[in-house]
Amino acid sequence: MLTRTLEGVFPKLKSVLDLLPGSVHLAAINGGYAPAVPSLGDSERKAIARLTHRVGFGPAPGEFAALLNAGVASTVTSLLEQLPETPSADIETTLGLTELGPRPKPNTPQVVEYSTAKRDMARTIRLWWLDRMVTTSAPLQERMTWFWHGHWATSYVKVDEPIVMFRHINRLRQHALGNFNAMAREMIVDGALVYWLDGHKNTSRAPNENLARELMELFTLGVNQYSENDVKEVSKILTGYKVEKYSGTVSRNLRQAHRGAVEVLGKRSEFDALTLVDHLVSRPRCQEFIAERLWFRFATSSLAYPKSSGIDGAFSQREIRPLVTALITSPEFLRSEIPQVKSPLEWMVAALRALSIVPSSSQRPDFILNALTQMGQIPYSPPSVGGWPADEAWLSAASAQTKIQVASFLTRNADLSPIADVSTKRRVSELADLLGIPHWSQRTLTALQSAIKNPPELMTLALCSPEFQVNG
Repeated sequence: MLTRTLEGVFPKLKSVLDLLPGSVHLAAINGGYAPAVPSLGDSERKAIARLTHRVGFGPAPGEFAALLNAGVASTVTSLLEQLPETPSADIETTLGLTELGPRPKPNTPQVVEYSTAKRDMARTIRLWWLDRMVTTSAPLQERMTWFWHGHWATSYVKVDEPIVMFRHINRLRQHALGNFNAMAREMIVDGALVYWLDGHKNTSRAPNENLARELMELFTLGVNQYSENDVKEVSKILTGYKVEKYSGTVSRNLRQAHRGAVEVLGKRSEFDALTLVDHLVSRPRCQEFIAERLWFRFATSSLAYPKSSGIDGAFSQREIRPLVTALITSPEFLRSEIPQVKSPLEWMVAALRALSIVPSSSQRPDFILNALTQMGQIPYSPPSVGGWPADEAWLSAASAQTKIQVASFLTRNADLSPIADVSTKRRVSELADLLGIPHWSQRTLTALQSAIKNPPELMTLALCSPEFQVNG
């Protein structure tokens, strides 16, 4: 039971919350709720909450109440029909992003300026993306961009070039709801990804199999879908590709590349990187694998992808939007037995959206970035090529204490008028609508009522409640 997991790993959270007025104890996630708004069916309210928190990043003020009035079907339609928000053509200039060139020699004045500029740009791109997540009117696009960032997991820690990582994410954003084959073609010659997986070190005389293996196992087909010989053959195809580190430009040195036909998964051809991707993505297994990955991240990591659902059939042409549509409209997705723990970034962005706080213009932007770092999930820095963990892996006492600190800081610096300006009798139900909560447990209701006259404490408790940390 998720309840026992929460209570088992959060003993320090419970003791810290006991120090707060209106102490909220960990409540049952799978039952025992008192409806926050009795006018709407419990199942519809839960479905709309699930959609807003998993397909988006949680509701902005007023959004959840509007969706409740519109109903589930209209909510699905509005999420799926959002028009993409494309960054302006001069966004790099606007943000002050430039190619810094090769690193200056050590112990020179130039290296200090270079390091400072790189640090400032890395901060800029992270805050800019967080701002988009918080303020976007098309959350599905950013949510899918975030999903693909975890799928093609590439980290600034190694790439170490802000503009190259920024371009990498923008390529993912361009294809986030488009065609997966087109996305995979972009990624296989993307400077950040190739450098991250040592593709630039792969030559015919010194093969490096990192990119070859991950391309099949993590990006297109999954585990146990290829042989070790396939890895060797794919690595031959990917030889000779070079990366200009500071710009991310990829070229091919034919003198270091393998020449001639190779056989991959039963097909023999003179592949290059692009035709190789076409071959892998066209495999029947790719269709199911990508559906599985979406199920794992958007539905649950605790239950296997329901093959009988036929969700993957919507991916037959490798179009992403129909696959997302099939997933979020399936009975399997909307059923009530799949609660999901928010990751640190999802929790943070949902809180910021609800409080109308834009990270870059907040009182302390670096506090937000540092908190995400402490909780283990900051944009541009997945921990490994496998991406971030999911669901209950995020439950820890350390993370819980950081959330308490963050929630307390945010509520002290937010406009709480949506709660403060209503009567105390209505505050708990208004709070549920503001945060997109289907219903509060009786324990949480008791805790919230004890802080009902103090909006900052009330909001802090709500943001740290099991109901906000776990989307049912």
